[in-house]
This record gives sequence, C-alpha cells and structure tokens, in this order.
Amino acid sequence: MKLQGTWTAIITPFTSDNVIDWDGLEKLVEFQISQGVDGIVPVGTTGESPTLDWNEHNDVIDRVIRLCKNRCGVLAGTGSNSTEEAVASTRHAVESGAEAVLLVDCYYNGPSSQELRDEYHGVVAREFPNTVVVPYVIPGRTGTALSVEDLAILHASCPNVAAVKEATGDLERMARTRKLLGIDFSIMSGDDDITFRMMTDPQIRADGVISVASNVIPGAVSKMVNLAAKGDIDGARKVADTISPLLGIVTVKVDNPRQLPSGETVIVNDRYRNPLPIKTLMAGLGMPSGMCRKPLGRMTRAGVEVVRAAVRKVWESNPDVLAPIGDFFGIDIESKIHDDAVWSSLAR
Repeated sequence: MKLQGTWTAIITPFTSDNVIDWDGLEKLVEFQISQGVDGIVPVGTTGESPTLDWNEHNDVIDRVIRLCKNRCGVLAGTGSNSTEEAVASTRHAVESGAEAVLLVDCYYNGPSSQELRDEYHGVVAREFPNTVVVPYVIPGRTGTALSVEDLAILHASCPNVAAVKEATGDLERMARTRKLLGIDFSIMSGDDDITFRMMTDPQIRADGVISVASNVIPGAVSKMVNLAAKGDIDGARKVADTISPLLGIVTVKVDNPRQLPSGETVIVNDRYRNPLPIKTLMAGLGMPSGMCRKPLGRMTRAGVEVVRAAVRKVWESNPDVLAPIGDFFGIDIESKIHDDAVWSSLAR
C-alpha cells in the first residue's frame, strides 16, 4: 500500500450532550468519499483522540472502516504514550480491517529517538508486519521526535514502516528523509499550509497530505494535491492560492484582554489549536460538528472572526470551492457566512 494523495484527518462530531454524533460522522465520511479523497484518518489529533475513551476510540475506527470499505483507504489513529496501549489499539484496528495505522510519537513521557524506534514504533511494526505503520512526528505537541536517521534504520528492518506524517515544519529534515529513505518511501504533509511547497520542492517531493482543511474543502485540497503530483505546478499553485485562507486557520492566534485581580488590563496572545478552529468553521457553516471536548473550549469573538473572515474571503473569491458543502448538506453557505448570530453563538 503506497500512501499518497489526500487523506482527511476527520473530526469526531459531537452532539449538544457531548456524545459522539454517529449520524453526523456517517454524513461526514460520505461527504469525503463523494469528493474523491484517497483516504480518511479517524481519531488522530483532529479527531480528538486525547479526550475519547478507548471504547469510543475503537468504535469510531470500526465505523469509519465499515463506511469506507472498498471505496477509500483508512489510516487508523492508534498511537499512545503507552506502547502496550498502542499495540492493543492497533490489534483492534487490524482485526476490524485497517490496512494502515498512524502512530503519533509518545507525548509527555518524552522517550528519546532511539526509544521511539525500538520500544514503540518498532514494537508495533514487528507485531503487525502486514500492516503499514506510519510514524507521526509532531514535536510541537509531543515534546519528542523520531529522528530521520532512526526512521531510516527502522524502515530497513521493518519495511512496513513505509511512510511518515511530517508535522515538524522543518524542510531540511524532510529533504534528508527523502535522501536517506528514497523515492518509494512516502512523505505525507501534516501541515496544510506548506503541502504545496513540500510536494513541489525537488528535494522533498512529498506524496500528499493528511489534511485538516479537507474536512471542509476535500475537493479543492484533492485537486491541488493531484495537480502537484502530476507536475502541474502552476495549476497546483493557483488552487493553493485560492484556498490559502482556509489552510492558514488550522491554528488561530489572537491577542485577548485579561483583567488582573488588581483591575489592570493586560493583553495575552491565545493560540487556539486544531481541532477547535476547524470545528468552529464547520459548526458555523452548519456541518455536523459540535464543539470540542474540554479542555478545549470556545474561542473569543476575535478568534471566531479570524475563522469567519477566512471562509468569507474564499467564498467571495471562488464560491465553487465551498459549493459542494451546500450541495451535499443542503446548506445556504452565503447565508451562514453572513449571519452574525451564527458566529456570535460560537464564541465564548
């Protein structure tokens, strides 16, 4: 299995009671498939894996595998900061029919690169030799990182470690990955806003993206990725430029006022991270979403307006990008974008 193209890191929608919205999840998966994505990634960071219990985690994977069967791929998020848990989760996913699993580097307990290689990724890869294992390197969240050198060593002994999700933002590291692991090894972008650059850089030649933005614009992201893969750089750049406002809101940073106990007002820069901005956008447009589970909450009005401004800009410049949402879900996109009450209700 060659990991390439557009894979959507799908959200986990919740009801107003904060339980999983199974009907909503099914609609979201069907929307993705209708727009031609290559695969879906359930219960990754975007799917709020930290706040799903393991029963929920496994149930989401089961449901997505069943819905996607013979229609698109599934890359099941089975990582943990416990190797034992990762093995158990991977076993469940494999028994349910997953052909590939995504293993985030262990968070908080912070193993070294050598330990990540030998005591985590390698353990899972050897336990499931017929399953594609994809390390997910995102040191900004985990505080650790599997090195390129250890990835190369691991791939040599466990060829089923056949891809990496790169969310380091380090283009030099990605170029070294390509040099050490060769053209048959898949490098998947984990950052929407640099996917075009990763795919068109001759030293990186990324194979595709595991995308957050494609929750909303799967067709446009797929078009950009497919054009880049075919070598149509100008065509891919044109699409990338059109959708760039939405690629840039995976994380939203805004200055918010705080009033200290003394009465003094100070400004604090708040960083609202995935999946809060994308779920806010989806809720604003009327797609199945719900809000995030705590400790993620709601953005301030300033944060919500950043999201709203991005979708408004794309709508005004190229409404065709967002039209599939309206067609599939029966939503009046323009009305939603311009309804102040909708967006006010999403702010804290």
